[in-house]
Amino acid sequence: MTTATTDERTLEELQRDHGPALLSFLLGLTYGDRQRAEDLAQETLVRAWQHPEAFDGPYASMRPWLFTVARRLAIDARRSRLARPAEIGDGVLAVTPDPADATASAEAALDVRAAVRELSPEHRAVLVRLYFHGLTVNEAADELGIPAGTVKSRSHYALRQLGRSLPGYRPRRGAVARPRVGAPQ
Repeated sequence: MTTATTDERTLEELQRDHGPALLSFLLGLTYGDRQRAEDLAQETLVRAWQHPEAFDGPYASMRPWLFTVARRLAIDARRSRLARPAEIGDGVLAVTPDPADATASAEAALDVRAAVRELSPEHRAVLVRLYFHGLTVNEAADELGIPAGTVKSRSHYALRQLGRSLPGYRPRRGAVARPRVGAPQ
C-alpha cells in the first residue's frame, strides 16, 4: 500500500515562499534556539509532504496551516523535554567520586565521623540510633528515654549542623528520620 505525498516541486515552492517566515516564527517559540527551530521547521515540512490534502484546503495561503502544525510540534517537543529527567554535563561527573574508589569512600567516612563527633552528645546519640543502628523514631525514643518528638527535633537539628560542617553535603528534603513502614508510632 502506497500513501500519497506532496510532489517535490510543490514542496520546494512551499519552502521557498514560507520557509524563512516559518523559521523566524519557530525561533520565537524556541527562545532563539536555532538548532531546535530548524529541526521543527524540517518536521513541519515533512508533515506538509505527508499530507498533500492540506494543499486542497479552502485557504489562499498555506502559511496558517504551516504555523499551526509548527506550533503544535513545538508544544509537543517542549512537553517531551519536560517529561524527561534533566541531563547533566560532564562537569558533574568530573567532580563526583567513583563509588568503587575505596579512597574517596574512606575519606568521606572520615569526614562524616569527624562531623558527627562535633555534635552534642544528645544529638549524636539520636543520629547513631536512627542512621547507624537503623532504629525507628519510637525505638530510639524508648532506648534513650525521651519523647519521639524530641528524637525528631534532635535529628532535624543534628542534620542541619552536619550540613554546615560537611562541604557539599545537602540533606534531602524531609531527611528527618521517618519511622519504618509497619513500625508502631
